[in-house]
Amino acid sequence: MRTKYTISLVFIVALVIIEKENNIISRVSDKLTPKQTPQTPLDPSNCAPDPALGLLKLNGSSFLGQLDPAFNLMKRHLENYTENRLGNRKHILLLATTRTGSSFVGEFFNQQGDNMFYLFEPLWHIEKSLTLETGGTNATAAARAYREVLQGLLLCDFTPLESFIEPRPVDHVTTALFRRESSSSLCEESVCSPFVKRVFERYRCRTRKCGPLNLTMASESCLQKEHRAIKSVRVRQLETLRPLAEDPRLDVRFIQLVRDPRAVLASRMVAFHAKYKSWKQWAVDGDVPVDDDEVRKLKGNCDNIRMSAEMGLSQPTWLRRRYMLVRYEDIARFPMRKAAEMYKFTGIPFTPQVKDWILQNTQASNEASGVYSTQKNSSEQVEKWRFSIPYKLAEVVQRVCGPTLKLFGYRFVNSEAMLTDKSISLIEEKMFVQDFS
Repeated sequence: MRTKYTISLVFIVALVIIEKENNIISRVSDKLTPKQTPQTPLDPSNCAPDPALGLLKLNGSSFLGQLDPAFNLMKRHLENYTENRLGNRKHILLLATTRTGSSFVGEFFNQQGDNMFYLFEPLWHIEKSLTLETGGTNATAAARAYREVLQGLLLCDFTPLESFIEPRPVDHVTTALFRRESSSSLCEESVCSPFVKRVFERYRCRTRKCGPLNLTMASESCLQKEHRAIKSVRVRQLETLRPLAEDPRLDVRFIQLVRDPRAVLASRMVAFHAKYKSWKQWAVDGDVPVDDDEVRKLKGNCDNIRMSAEMGLSQPTWLRRRYMLVRYEDIARFPMRKAAEMYKFTGIPFTPQVKDWILQNTQASNEASGVYSTQKNSSEQVEKWRFSIPYKLAEVVQRVCGPTLKLFGYRFVNSEAMLTDKSISLIEEKMFVQDFS
């Protein structure tokens, strides 16, 4: 009698869990139009306790955990159910920092074809909003906002992002989405609203003449795609994204892109001239004060990158088969091989469109290889930085980012002559032990 009651209770609880999951997946945002509504992630902190699930706890211990055979069987059924619901859908997060080649690598997924919904730097809006409000970015507040917006976007829900876009979207229509034209998915015919004269959109589509971006239409298009990918240079710590890896509605793959910190500094001094005035001044006529805020900021960035990589490479349970570390230098030298490895890791087909794009865009002319260009003569880019940064700056980077260079396999230089000697490679051949099986 007790066994029948036990199995019946487990079955009822399982039905409750399944029903709750269905409600979460189909939940619509009250900010979106009735006919086109994205999935809305549920915030557990805002949920009242469910009486039906109160049965799960008895005398401070897990009741279901005591129903070993029946519960374990039902648990396997639920896991299979969730897996079947996801199907082959993959959610990719390409994580990097500025000037590491992430725009170029992001195109590997942007060019995948009709099966991919790709977004370029949506977290830009959160960083800008928080910076304007506080005069700086609070790491804790930013991490939470980044995570919640990423979760929404991976589920095709743009409403969490809308509250950070300025000016605020009207009826879910905006002219202000950062770099819209860099996401092919946001310029497809299904997302292309009628063109409106005398309406300025800074990041308008180049491939077709579209009106302001309708985020409801973008959400609907996203829901029709099999895979979703987001590129971001704003997440500081991989650990803060753990809830995404543990969300049963998602099958997330994290790709961390890294680059020699000396090359990153050299590139930033060119791309962000105003922000790197101190470094440019030190390069010309002064010693670098190691206790300066700019140097501490550089060290903090290096430490964050290294700690995220150490976390990923240690393969904790929540990251097992979900993390891949890639060096920009390897992609630049072997773009087709590394792209194939990334696609194998994600479990997504490596399409002819991507292969063609790589062939066409890794042999670009000097005119096409601008600061923000995604067209690169890749092998040339690997060594170019060594002739644009003085040795004393490279030495500072080595001093404050030493553990990071060692982890990623970048060779130290001990003189100006060694820095500019092309016969000496500063890239060690290094294999990063990662479980993709």
